[in-house]
Amino acid sequence: MPTAVVVDYIDQHREEFGVEPICAVLKDAGVQIAPSTYYAAKTRPPSARAVRDAELVVDIKTAHRANLGVYGVRKVHAELNREGVKVARCTVERLMRAEGLRGIPREKTRKTTIGDGAETERPEDKVNRKFVATAPNQLWVADLTYVRTHAGWTYVAFVLDVFSRMIVGWQVSTSLRTDLALDALDMGLWARQRAGQDVTGLIHHSDRGVQYRAIRYTERLAEAEAVASVGSKGDSYDNAMAEALNSLFKAECIRNPVMRPKGGWKNVGDVEIAVAEYVDWFNHRRLHGEIGLVPPAEFEANHWASQPAKHYRQNPVLTEVGSN
Repeated sequence: MPTAVVVDYIDQHREEFGVEPICAVLKDAGVQIAPSTYYAAKTRPPSARAVRDAELVVDIKTAHRANLGVYGVRKVHAELNREGVKVARCTVERLMRAEGLRGIPREKTRKTTIGDGAETERPEDKVNRKFVATAPNQLWVADLTYVRTHAGWTYVAFVLDVFSRMIVGWQVSTSLRTDLALDALDMGLWARQRAGQDVTGLIHHSDRGVQYRAIRYTERLAEAEAVASVGSKGDSYDNAMAEALNSLFKAECIRNPVMRPKGGWKNVGDVEIAVAEYVDWFNHRRLHGEIGLVPPAEFEANHWASQPAKHYRQNPVLTEVGSN
């Protein structure tokens, strides 16, 4: 047994039993350690590795806490490297395991889109489960999810840009009617157009819920010269990227003890504040593995910076999506 483990054991029990009696009992159990060895170990200066580990634990805890406590080893390691803390991934894994730090697991969400009034014929599926874009505003995906509060169900709508994983629009409501989805769409269109970006030809993909097939919704897409696309099979794979966002949101925000108020979610106001904070973190600080472990806003900024000026209008970078 390593001496450090034995010393730690003695430390835990020395106040109750004393060092010498513990050493005697350990000797009878086949663990050889003399009291002088214990005292020598206690007075020996810590090793360089121990000092470095202690410093890294502080950095790891800071990175983990600053990101809502949701990061696992891969993202904590990436965050530390971005901050100039050079450390091996295996070291981060070892220290996080020792400190009991881990990422937040995800769970599947249930379908929330329902029928509620006049709707258009279902558009064709222009995505066919291929969620790929080579620039912002080529393909957006949209979906709804739910949150149980003490005052009843609250619903959240998101619109996500596939290229950058940027949440371009969101809305919170106690109703699943069309206005919920439409307000999220309007936020996205307004933010992009305000930033001088062209959304003409944008493909807007959703599931078959009539919030997205309602006449007012399709008219708004047509007004923006965007193209509606609806999953053809009617299962979660047809809108997988939006479903994945819902799953992340539920795990990282709604079920996360760092975000959840004491006593649980009281009402729609609680949820709305939390969503605003979550979207700001998600867009501007959360590292996304699918885009090279950088935040969506940074990924988009890098894209626009690489484009010739003639390819876009003035002020192309979305500055912030976090309030409506």
